[in-house]
Amino acid sequence: MYSFKNDYSEGAHPRILQALIETNLEQVEGYGTDSYTLKAIELLKQKIGRKDVDIHFFSGGTQTNLTALSAFLRPHEAIIAPSTGHILVHETGAIEATGHKIISVEVTDGKLTPDHIKTVIDGHTDEHMVKPKLIYISNPSEIGSIYKKAELEQLSQCCRENHLFLFVDGARLGSALSSKENDITLTDLAALVDSFYIGGTKNGALIGEALVICNEILKDDFRFHMKQKGALLAKGKVLGIQFLELFKDDLYFDLAAHANEMANLLRNAITTAGYQFLTDSPSNQIFPILPNSLITKLEKNYSFYIWSKIDHNHSSIRLVTSWATTEDAVMAFIKDLNSAL
Repeated sequence: MYSFKNDYSEGAHPRILQALIETNLEQVEGYGTDSYTLKAIELLKQKIGRKDVDIHFFSGGTQTNLTALSAFLRPHEAIIAPSTGHILVHETGAIEATGHKIISVEVTDGKLTPDHIKTVIDGHTDEHMVKPKLIYISNPSEIGSIYKKAELEQLSQCCRENHLFLFVDGARLGSALSSKENDITLTDLAALVDSFYIGGTKNGALIGEALVICNEILKDDFRFHMKQKGALLAKGKVLGIQFLELFKDDLYFDLAAHANEMANLLRNAITTAGYQFLTDSPSNQIFPILPNSLITKLEKNYSFYIWSKIDHNHSSIRLVTSWATTEDAVMAFIKDLNSAL
């Protein structure tokens, strides 16, 4: 049984495990003040092209979203998010548990636009309602679509005109930046948004996300928020070492590009077989629409999520490839798909 359920089924890239082994018995300072973490922060600043950003490491995406969004907002302020957003669908109400409302916007391609935002703002007029203050998006979106630079520029301008913060969930950011359709760089992100994070857990790290805070007014006392939310890891070097290894060369982007290429092989084969997709996804998540009878046959050898029911006889499934997905596994799936036809 081979899994296409997610991109964190495997452990970590061997280089990361080796780096952790080699440094295992070194005694260092805790809570992210060790030399490895400080070097990783400086390295990421170089990659981003900004010395004035703050960078903090977290163990996972939900913890990053929870800590950052609650820290950035005052009690009466709310978040605008697409209806498919991870904080709405797959984080067990973590944000709402901090007292902040998430205003859901129905979208067709997983992405927010300035028109979506303006509609929400126009509907929240006074102090009897929550005040929209932060825009949450993810790149790629929860359904695999990616933001182009022009789209992000429009969102950024809309946010600045309306005094809103723009936050990017980057759990799969490597896949977006390595997509053949992408035209955004880390430097672009830092210039256009108030905060974003670079996901490691879903791109070869054992655990780890790197939160980048670009807006000066969001930086104060942030480590206090991390400690209060249980996010200030005592063995902080475990995170710093991994990001040093991922970014000291192009490993981070090479791993993401591999995941995208494996997804592309699946996409091309499924298209050739005559099937359509729920979304246009140039990232490492694809959502083919297949007959239920074919899905049942494929489930004998592969695990994946059935994403949505299309009609009585068809459903969309989600196939996710990772940095560790082998071409042999992809070709076996394609062979079984064609055989089942």
